[in-house]
Amino acid sequence: MILLKAELQNDYKGFRMLSRLDLQGVAEILPDDPVRPHITADWRIMCGREVYALYEDQYAQYAPPLEEGKRAVICVGYTNRVPITESQLDWMSSESWSAEDTTPDTAVFYTVWSYSKGAGREIILEAAKHIKETKGVTRFVTLSPLTDMAERFHLRNGAFLLNKGEECQNFEYENV
Repeated sequence: MILLKAELQNDYKGFRMLSRLDLQGVAEILPDDPVRPHITADWRIMCGREVYALYEDQYAQYAPPLEEGKRAVICVGYTNRVPITESQLDWMSSESWSAEDTTPDTAVFYTVWSYSKGAGREIILEAAKHIKETKGVTRFVTLSPLTDMAERFHLRNGAFLLNKGEECQNFEYENV
């Protein structure tokens, strides 16, 4: 686990911390993924892809949080286009990662889940803020399943429907 930042939040009792997970951290949370449990841990963190977890812990400013402080998880791939399938995400993120003269401009959130109410929205906003500041990415989209739950979640949290394909749908978050 790599501590990215910890901030005191007025609406919570403790600190909120966004952390990029390593292979072991991803392997531990993999069984909890309700969207894409079939995607392996190593695939999630290689070739232009990362996994972040949002923690809340009153001691997060001093040490990494305890496992029970985890609030949400998000998986992201970096591309220069919007994929409409998992296969496209694979080759687009690999292509962007390996291109020497190209920097990805799009973050694709391809799975997100939360362990507490409101944490799904919070991790999208925190991850987008971090990615924008550290990677210069300017576009934030999803590769979401074709479910009413995914549609309601993203529309309720400020995204708009960008595309609806045969396997997945894309939502875009502006001004994050």
